[in-house]
Amino acid sequence: MENPRPALLHPRRRTEAAVAEAVAAAATKLCRHSLLGLPAQLHGPQLISDRSRVMQALFDWFHATTRALLLLLPLLAPAVSAQGGPPLLTNDPGTPGNGNWEINLGVMQVLRLHSNAFQTPQLDFNYGLGDRIQLTYEVPYVVQNSTGQPVQTGWSNGFPGVKWRFFQRDHGGWNISTFPQLEIHGPQASVKLGLADGGTRFLLPFEVTKAAGPINLDFEAGYFFPLNSPHSHEERILGFAAGHEFTSKFELIGEVYSDSVMGVPPHDTIFDLGGRYRFHKGLLLLFMAGRSFSGNSSGQPEFIGYFGLQILLRKYGRELNPEQ
Repeated sequence: MENPRPALLHPRRRTEAAVAEAVAAAATKLCRHSLLGLPAQLHGPQLISDRSRVMQALFDWFHATTRALLLLLPLLAPAVSAQGGPPLLTNDPGTPGNGNWEINLGVMQVLRLHSNAFQTPQLDFNYGLGDRIQLTYEVPYVVQNSTGQPVQTGWSNGFPGVKWRFFQRDHGGWNISTFPQLEIHGPQASVKLGLADGGTRFLLPFEVTKAAGPINLDFEAGYFFPLNSPHSHEERILGFAAGHEFTSKFELIGEVYSDSVMGVPPHDTIFDLGGRYRFHKGLLLLFMAGRSFSGNSSGQPEFIGYFGLQILLRKYGRELNPEQ
């Protein structure tokens, strides 16, 4: 079945789009069952309604908690080192440093009204070439489950890229980078399942960070340009994150992220709360949870989450980096 929409997202966002396509098919099937007069217990509308109410209550609480934490950040101690990148969707100008590695091994889930999707694992490898350049390769393995549909699995498109921080001011000043990436042809089996795109696209984003008192601010804006992908569309991404380092080991970050494909719904806008916890020198736990601003019926995510491990290596990968 042809499914161009999953190709329109970066590996960290593609699962959301893959699920959206399956939602329409699942909803159609449920409506067909109702028209045929099947009993409610066979297609579970009450179960869906109950699940929606529970999810709405949970995320009302999550929304209120997130707003409260963000309002409290300016009142806390002035230590600042928040940044974008995993577990967030928004990237930042930071690089690992010359000869250093940053490896992120994670699981990402996106839940919609009739569908669940997972990137398990989501692999993200970053290598520092000098102090301002980063070489990157990202690729996810997608597991997609939709109501009335078989589970679909497969590797999605890979994303090689190069980040260059071309403007830098230390001690909380402005830092600006660009992070061009190439979305390469996905595996043929995944393309047939709608888990990957069979073409190539070019992403050109820019990232900016600046400290504002006790808070570090991060902004990213980018645009996807289809190269030889006949079913792909141009796509715009915008991300904003604000974070605070509460201790030398714990950092908390709030984020708002918008992903819009030109002429193809849905246009996802989500908010989330994430963080990093350093439990050993060179090893960090990464976590994030959020949802869309719109209601469940919009087709946007009821829940998006990330949990993973960040490994920081120095001396060309020979040992853990205790300095980061």
